[in-house]
Amino acid sequence: MGKFVIKNTKSGGFKFDLKAGNGEIIATSQTYKALKTCKAGIASVIKNAPIAAVEDQTVEEYPIAKNPKFEIYTDKAGEFRFRLKASNGQVIATGEGYKAKKSCENGIASIRKNAADSKITEELD
Repeated sequence: MGKFVIKNTKSGGFKFDLKAGNGEIIATSQTYKALKTCKAGIASVIKNAPIAAVEDQTVEEYPIAKNPKFEIYTDKAGEFRFRLKASNGQVIATGEGYKAKKSCENGIASIRKNAADSKITEELD
């Protein structure tokens, strides 16, 4: 079972990481100004991850998926990444860079698997 971990940021805000059962970070949030909005971001991941379509932007003429969706794309270093967008189009979680697209797809599958049943913990200063 995974867990969401809420932490303080150096800039004075809050962010969360979704960790898989093995403790590896599989998704990270943006920085939120308030703890309440950070927790709302977690609720949005829990709600949207299981039903989100996958839009593979690494292929030519990819079909545009409706939100909520995971977008797979390549970054400037040529690695595969994903971002999860809520139904309003806002990015609510992002993944690390992967050398292989299959690994990126496995990251998305792990979020789908772990998000719904994950506990929420706070590691605040």
